[in-house]
Amino acid sequence: MEIGAFEAKDTLGSLLDRVEQGEEIVITRDGKRIAKLVPAEPEDDRAEARAAAQRIRARVEARGPLNPPITIDEILSFRDEGRR
Repeated sequence: MEIGAFEAKDTLGSLLDRVEQGEEIVITRDGKRIAKLVPAEPEDDRAEARAAAQRIRARVEARGPLNPPITIDEILSFRDEGRR
């Protein structure tokens, strides 16, 4: 969606609601594109990351000393479990 700067100023709250829902909005001035409102990237959840690291460590330890070392593909698979 494109909207003029004057109208954007007057409707900022509703524009932010739309952006929050995933929409991108381009703001123009005198017909020229000058800015884009886009959804913010989600913040990292440090607690979730720590829990994932603990799960990886537990799986590595469960393999025991006689099993082959864990591969990077396995680590990435463990890391990505539960991601949307």
